[in-house]
Amino acid sequence: MKIKFLGAAGEVTGSCFLVQTGNIQFLVECGMVQGGRDAPIRNRQPFDFNPEELDFVLLTHAHIDHSGMLPKLIKAGYSGYIYATRATADLLDVLLPDSAHIQEVDAERAARKPRSKQGRHYGLTTPVYSMADALQTLNHVKEVEYENMIDLAPGIKCRFQDAGHILGSAIIEIWITEGETTRKIVFSGDLGQPSRPILRDPAIIEEADILIMESTYGDRPHRASNSTEEEIVDIFTRTLPKGNIIIPAFAVGRTQEVIYQLLQLAQHDKVNDLKVFVDSPMASKATAITMQHMELFDEEAKKMLTWKKIGTELPNLYFTASAEESQMLNKIRSGAIIISASGMCDAGRIKHHLRHNLGRPECAIMITGFQAMGSLGRRLVDGVKRVRIFGEEINVRASIHTIGGLSAHADQPALINWAKGFKKPPQYTYLVHGEDNPAQALASRLQNELNWNVHIPKRQEIVSFN
Repeated sequence: MKIKFLGAAGEVTGSCFLVQTGNIQFLVECGMVQGGRDAPIRNRQPFDFNPEELDFVLLTHAHIDHSGMLPKLIKAGYSGYIYATRATADLLDVLLPDSAHIQEVDAERAARKPRSKQGRHYGLTTPVYSMADALQTLNHVKEVEYENMIDLAPGIKCRFQDAGHILGSAIIEIWITEGETTRKIVFSGDLGQPSRPILRDPAIIEEADILIMESTYGDRPHRASNSTEEEIVDIFTRTLPKGNIIIPAFAVGRTQEVIYQLLQLAQHDKVNDLKVFVDSPMASKATAITMQHMELFDEEAKKMLTWKKIGTELPNLYFTASAEESQMLNKIRSGAIIISASGMCDAGRIKHHLRHNLGRPECAIMITGFQAMGSLGRRLVDGVKRVRIFGEEINVRASIHTIGGLSAHADQPALINWAKGFKKPPQYTYLVHGEDNPAQALASRLQNELNWNVHIPKRQEIVSFN
């Protein structure tokens, strides 16, 4: 058996792992690279395998850095099933067509640029895939239930467990039998932070021979929830009388958690009369899907998060749909909280809101999620003084706030505690979905405190098991 690390190795995005055993080969994840100037080029490179030879695909969750290359896979000839939870399947109905739309718009914009010859050289004037490819991909998704054992092929079965990261996210357990030997591989996917709003905590896994584990925040703890609330209230109090608050948020997961957080603050009278605009058609659809899957909520969220309560406690919550409505928000000079995608500020309507508010010292930008290296959001977090948006140079005068306590990823203490759930150390542990420093920090703790055998693979690395 072999595992090839095709993405999210030494980096956070572009998740993709090829597993080969006997006459069977399959993918776990098929994600898009996000952040950095080389991402569009990398996403257009041919696959390092023949898609027509794949037997099946397993998907941990719907975020584009895990699912975004599935339409490209179908376009290249893959004809099998894509196994995912019901909630993930519902979210893919929204995310993949939206991603295709972005691909088409970006390609059209690249073709109009003066340096379009260079764009044509790298294929940037052609979308990675089309809307038709995305819609065709949805026909290949096969829904599975948490905790059900699934027979995938002779000698291969799997089970999806709740990862608590976003709606429908999963840890995938895979049993592979070769001859007289059965090995269990566990892909953690992205693990959620325990005790966070809305979703249940990640499931505890007790056994694995081979563990592929995320390490996004492997070098730090998140801020405590009470401290996070105090920081948010302070930002609102200081900013809203004279300026706006812009919140870049992933349409799936983060937007819903931010709404939940604002609802909690309003119910406890810590904030009042908020004017909240969710300016992302995809986020609006994802929020509606979230409310259709309340069986996945934790008990507190089931009691609290209903549209009736949102309407009572957050009466000024608006979901904008049209481009005209979005443009009208840029005329508001103060008192608005604008939640918009993309979460890393590299695409979508958020760029327009940053363009109109970054240069104003009375405004604030609240970063609530991970920002990949090279992304506009990462540059803002790192303190850049000047950015270019739609060809316009903008001085960064607004205050930039990183609200780590709202992260949907497990922090270092939570990752260690999840690892302690194993009854004995996995024979082999590979840390992925992390930049170098977080992965190294987590590896050190797992090795020194739990006596684990840990390796941090490089992209394209192949590991073999006899």
